[in-house]
Amino acid sequence: MAVKKLKPTTPGQRHKFAATYEEITSTTPEKSLLSGKGKSGGRNSSGKMTMRHIGGGHKRRYRSIDFKRDKQGIPAKVASIEYDPNRSARIALLVYADGEKRYIIAPKGLQVDQEVNAGKKAEPEVGNALYLEDMPMGTMVHNIELRPKQGGKMARSAGAYAQLVSKEGKYVGLKMPSGEVRLILGKCMATVGMVSNSDHMLERYGKAGKSRWMGRRPRVRGVVMNPVDHPMGGGEGRASGGHPRSRNGIPAKGYKTRAPKKLSSKYIIEKRKK
Repeated sequence: MAVKKLKPTTPGQRHKFAATYEEITSTTPEKSLLSGKGKSGGRNSSGKMTMRHIGGGHKRRYRSIDFKRDKQGIPAKVASIEYDPNRSARIALLVYADGEKRYIIAPKGLQVDQEVNAGKKAEPEVGNALYLEDMPMGTMVHNIELRPKQGGKMARSAGAYAQLVSKEGKYVGLKMPSGEVRLILGKCMATVGMVSNSDHMLERYGKAGKSRWMGRRPRVRGVVMNPVDHPMGGGEGRASGGHPRSRNGIPAKGYKTRAPKKLSSKYIIEKRKK
């Protein structure tokens, strides 16, 4: 899992850092786990644009991912490590002993033909899914459930992981990727290890066209708009635009948007680092 610098044979390649894809073992996805994936172009059912900067992009098919890891006590072998256009992480195809196939988010270090397990009897090894209460202190985990049997919600993107730092009764303390320390029920499941493709953050598109392939349309800065279009618009010449804020007036750069009386605040032991 690394990035490569390309020879500047074209202007678009001069500043490009691309993934090597050296960890990928199969380029053909499992057909039974594929489904169609449409695009809205940022528009609602009446055709009105409700989200800006969305449109175009390469056609994709959705890979059904097993975030719950609820097939417990049955060993599975890793058949292949594959690319998924819908996420930054790599995915792994598991073939269970009873013949069923499922995709999971591939952790760093997972190898083809490696055996993985889930449940109470699983060992705390890379790729295995366990209950948080059964894991030793200091374990790095990803694909973490917020509620039991809900399916993994946190630490799912490339290179992400959380660390188990404490056990307090029926709760465990996890240090999240943001630096926040949070209590989560020990009955929630998580997968051992760090998410693959940690060098994803080093990739550089090199040209605007790559951004369009990803389905992103150009963004226009609020400062260059007119006052009718944006709170930071207007002014004579190249005016800076005052306080940075969104189009609907919500301040940026340090303004807290979390609800002060949110119920889950009692589970946050230490707030995330700024």
